[in-house]
Amino acid sequence: MGLMSLDDRAVAVIMVGGPTKGTRFRPLSLNIPKPLFPLAGQPMIHHPIFACKRIPNLAQIYLVGFYEQREFALYVSSISNELKVPVKYLKEDKPHGSAGGLYKFRDLIMEDNPSHIFLLNCDVCCSFPLPEMLDAHKRYGGMGTILVIKVSPESADQFGELVADPDTNELLHYTEKPETFVSDRINCGVYVFTPEIFTAIQGVSAQRKDRANLRRLSSFEALQSESATRSLPADFVRLDQDILSPFAGKKQLYTYETMDFWEQIKTPGMSLKCSGLYLSLFRHTSPHLLNQGDGTKSVTVVGDVYIHPSAKVHPTAKIGPNVSISANARIGAGARLINCIILDDVEIKENAVVIHSILGWKCSIGRWSRVQAEGDHKAKLGVTILGEAVNVEDEVVVINCIVLPNKTLNVSVQQEIIL
Repeated sequence: MGLMSLDDRAVAVIMVGGPTKGTRFRPLSLNIPKPLFPLAGQPMIHHPIFACKRIPNLAQIYLVGFYEQREFALYVSSISNELKVPVKYLKEDKPHGSAGGLYKFRDLIMEDNPSHIFLLNCDVCCSFPLPEMLDAHKRYGGMGTILVIKVSPESADQFGELVADPDTNELLHYTEKPETFVSDRINCGVYVFTPEIFTAIQGVSAQRKDRANLRRLSSFEALQSESATRSLPADFVRLDQDILSPFAGKKQLYTYETMDFWEQIKTPGMSLKCSGLYLSLFRHTSPHLLNQGDGTKSVTVVGDVYIHPSAKVHPTAKIGPNVSISANARIGAGARLINCIILDDVEIKENAVVIHSILGWKCSIGRWSRVQAEGDHKAKLGVTILGEAVNVEDEVVVINCIVLPNKTLNVSVQQEIIL
């Protein structure tokens, strides 16, 4: 490590949201903060944190959100030890917007005097090509670089659409969820900035304060219709509308396009899809986590499968593709599992079948029962979800259902939400 490297430190900030945000993730978020929900057998937040490990000269990782400190304390201490990089959880007192949250903790973030600040969102699933982004960012010489991906024109309007210069990759135009089609390139919610970002955020705040003072002085403003931005507090700064849009086309922001996968993890159905994407990524990054299954005394495994070392799986069971099995689960003889997430302490008895489903903690699935769905990740009941401690009795069939915690199902059900 030459002297050069000390001037080139980086820190990473991962936005984890809060308990009021994960409502679409129920019933799974009733027990656990959404960022700690396991995908591919590892907490959701683990995937961006592990990707940060590849950033050269990484000094710190900060998690910023609205959860109570105690909900993250255990995870943060164990991951810091495992990664040998300090990870700290910072609790926001009130919503400050995606850029305002970053600004609120600027003194801590700048403590190590970093020359680069990564900003990631916990609920996006991608390969997080962070070192590659950093190289591009240094080449561009701007204030920030945004990870982008090409999507189908039909789905683009659900995201921030952007136009970049095809030669220089400079961000020329940015709109959040536009009414009309702008571009098939979208913002992935992964960024790298220089510390100038703080000056930019401060500028937005100062402008707001000036406008508010002006408003008190002029009655003309009062006659005009109140727009949404006018009523925003000065310290509430959104990254997309307040920073990306105004700075586009000013040789400050650039894009880096990922050719891998990208998804947003908003619902349990999407988490099942993302679990599969992360399992396939493990093939390249952490093959030791995947269960190979040599077929002799062990279980038959098809495709990408994660089985926690403490889980007990009967040798005659057949598992995969895209299955993750968490701690202390018990899988009985002849069971068949396809495209599912099995959480801690679940018991699946003999000859039961589980397909396109998520089984919550301590669930029990009876002999010859079937828990399944069509597997449409975007449909409301496209993936069957059993909340904590749901008991499916022997020979019961559950298709396309969401079942809230602590229910017992002794008759077959389909296309139902069982409260």
